[in-house]
Amino acid sequence: MTRYTYTLAQDAAAPLGLVVLQTDETIEGDMRRLLGDRAPYVSRVPSGVSVTPETLQAMAGHVTQSAALLPAALRYGAIGYGCTSGTAQIGAGRIAELVGAGADTGAVTDPLSALVAACRALKVKKLAFLSPYVADVSARLRDTLNQNGIETPIFGSFDEDEEAKVVRIDAASIEAAAVDLCRGQIVDAVFLSCTNLRTLDVIAPLEAILGIPVLSSNLVLAWHMAQLGQAQIIGPGQLIAAHPAG
Repeated sequence: MTRYTYTLAQDAAAPLGLVVLQTDETIEGDMRRLLGDRAPYVSRVPSGVSVTPETLQAMAGHVTQSAALLPAALRYGAIGYGCTSGTAQIGAGRIAELVGAGADTGAVTDPLSALVAACRALKVKKLAFLSPYVADVSARLRDTLNQNGIETPIFGSFDEDEEAKVVRIDAASIEAAAVDLCRGQIVDAVFLSCTNLRTLDVIAPLEAILGIPVLSSNLVLAWHMAQLGQAQIIGPGQLIAAHPAG
């Protein structure tokens, strides 16, 4: 055997990481579209087929182990926890602790924290809120937003608790619901909640119809991860145009 010497290449930038729900079929594709070659390394966390406060809270027991399954040799610029409603149930601070216990990272974020940051960047105080989930799941989210100075006076939902159905709600249904929700109302922006909801392709059309920023769980999470991890982001919407990352 001939033994060869080698040199080690230096990584150009700190990588990003993401803890994704076992049932989520959407967020990974959206992250690749939004972050390109800075798309995050991904690990999965066990999650229920139905979305209830109990199944969301149960994920807290698995988050650290899931974060630890990300490549352990790396220090991450930022790690995202990919569940909007789960963050509201467990708490953003607790999520940061659980992720940080499993992986070496400079920052932890989640869709709820990212939404608050995006609303502050856009000076949004009143938000129209569209959710796929049953009311008791969304109520905790709306309460948390209110505690951060963001009102959600208009609320609509598809009232669905099965993740396999949530991910298959089509673009036309999402667009029609958002337009109807905002009809005759005065709000600063619209939020399409849930990382599993296929929202990315309706953001630009909805902004053209409504004339206000349209935010989604995956859009704000990718934007905030890019801010924290010093990455470029390419995507639709007034958030990206007005406040690019990197």
